[in-house]
Amino acid sequence: MAMASEPKARDLKAAASAIFNAAIRAVDPQRCVTRFLRLEAGQLHAGQKHYDLQRIQRVYLIGVGKASAVMARSVEMLLGECIAQGLVITKYGHGVPLKHCRLMEAGHPLPDENGVKAADALLDLVAGAGPDDLILCMISGGGSALAPAPAHGTRLADKQATTRLLLGCGATIGEINALRKHLSRIKGGGLCRHANGAHILSLILSDVVGDALDVIASGMTTPDPSTFGDCLEILERYRLMARVPASVRSLLSEGHRGWVAETPKPGDAIFANACNRIVGSIADALSAAENQARCLAFRPLILSSTIQGEAREVAKALGYSPQQEDKLAKQLARHLGNEFHRYDMSEYAEKH
Repeated sequence: MAMASEPKARDLKAAASAIFNAAIRAVDPQRCVTRFLRLEAGQLHAGQKHYDLQRIQRVYLIGVGKASAVMARSVEMLLGECIAQGLVITKYGHGVPLKHCRLMEAGHPLPDENGVKAADALLDLVAGAGPDDLILCMISGGGSALAPAPAHGTRLADKQATTRLLLGCGATIGEINALRKHLSRIKGGGLCRHANGAHILSLILSDVVGDALDVIASGMTTPDPSTFGDCLEILERYRLMARVPASVRSLLSEGHRGWVAETPKPGDAIFANACNRIVGSIADALSAAENQARCLAFRPLILSSTIQGEAREVAKALGYSPQQEDKLAKQLARHLGNEFHRYDMSEYAEKH
C-alpha cells in the first residue's frame, strides 16, 4: 500500500489497526450467520433457499469447528424454541453459553478422545433424524480435528500419528484432509450417510484457500472427489508410506482395491436434500481490508488470496513478485515473508 504523502508512524499504526479490524469484522461468525439467515412468517430464508418450518417436523442444530459455537448461538437467537435438539463441537476454550444445544469441547489441531466421544454423539443425534426433519449445520475451520470418528479398523492414535506427520511435512490442507476423510466415518460426506434423508443446510465459514467445500472441515456434508488412490499418492509424495501406522496403510490399500467402500461422490443420492453455503471467507476479509484501506486514502495491492505452502518458500516467492510495483509494497512483502505464520499489521506499522 502507498499514500500520497508521508504519514507519521502513529498514523500508520492506527490505519493498520483499522484495516485489520475491518477484515476481522467481515468474517465475524455471528455477523456471517445473521446476514445470511432470516425468519419471516414461519419461513426460514437462507439466501435463495427457503424452508417452510410448518412442514418441518423437527429442527436439529449442530456445529463443528472453532467458530461453530458462536455461529450456533446466532441461530438459537433466531429460531429459539423451534430447535428440537442440538450439539456443537468446538475447541477447548472456544465455547459460549447455548440454550438449545449440548456443547462439547475437544482437541485441535491434533484430535483427542473427547473429539471421538463428541463425534460419536453427533452421529447418534443425526441418526435420529428423518426425511421430514431439518438439520442446520454450522461448520468452520478446525472441524477436521475436532470430530475424528476413526474409520473401522483404525484407532484415534493412528489418526493422531498420521495427522502429526502430515502437518510436519509441508502437505497442503487439501492433501491433509483427503487423508482425514478416508480415515473417518463422518468426513467426506459421511455425516449425510447417517442423516436418513433429512434436509441439511450447512452454513460454512471458510478458512481454506479457494473455498473448496470438500476441504473445509473435510467436507462433512459435501461429496468427496478424492479417492483412496489419491491418499496413497500423497503418502508417497511426502515419503510417509513407511512412517504411517500399519492400520492406515492397510485401510487405504484395501480401499484402493475396492474392498472398502469409497467416500460418497458427486451425484450420490444421499446429497439430494443437502445444501451447502459459504457465509464467510478469506476473500471477504481481504475485500473488506481493501475497501477500508481505500477509505483511508491508501492504494492497496492484494498480492494474492491463494498463497499456501512452506513459509520460507512463500517468502521467496513474495520477495520477487512482479506485482510489487512500489517500494512500500516490496517492504510489506518482505515483512510477510519473515512473519508469514504470525503476521500482525499493527506490528508492521509500528516498525515502518
